[in-house]
Amino acid sequence: DPFSGITQALSKDFGDYNNRRKMLISKGIEWFKRRLSKWKHYRVIPELKASSIEVRFADGRTFTFGKLRLRFTRPLFHGIEFSRLGWIIGLTIEYNGWKLLYSSDVNGPIIEDYASWIISEDPDIIILDGPMTYMLGYTLNKINLRRALDNAIRIIRETNASLILYDHHLPRDPKFKERTKVVWEEARTRGIKLMTVAEYLGLMPAVLRYKT
Repeated sequence: DPFSGITQALSKDFGDYNNRRKMLISKGIEWFKRRLSKWKHYRVIPELKASSIEVRFADGRTFTFGKLRLRFTRPLFHGIEFSRLGWIIGLTIEYNGWKLLYSSDVNGPIIEDYASWIISEDPDIIILDGPMTYMLGYTLNKINLRRALDNAIRIIRETNASLILYDHHLPRDPKFKERTKVVWEEARTRGIKLMTVAEYLGLMPAVLRYKT
């Protein structure tokens, strides 16, 4: 059920955008039903086990290796509700009381429930996919950008993360820090280390390094 994990997002009031959003959600439901109909006729890909390796589907499962525990989410939308780009799975890594969360391609996150998931995990380190600001005005509108910014600020305020790597879709835009300024300011105010992966490695993000 694609609705079970996005109850907060579906109950959110978007004011003048509500009617447009309801129409998009309705179209998304019809698209999902068509996909479901096709999937029923697809052959099932089995998990594999060979002499030296096993291939397992991670969706919604937990794997433990000694003191290391890997917890995967169920499938999440790739960005907005009913994104046509498919599904993703997030990952929480736990070891000796230490926790790292990898959000996967949540685009901000845009969906409020996904921010709540991250907050409930309260990890020490977060690898957070930022909004695709380079697509602003095309596949990303101002309302969903605002959602992404608000959710990132919630994560900063409501977790005890000491480091947030804000990356993936985000640093593809030379203006990414300008367009997500409120998030960087919130982190700075609260003394949270917020940076791209390149910056964590002591490098300038490529989109700025090769900016003409």
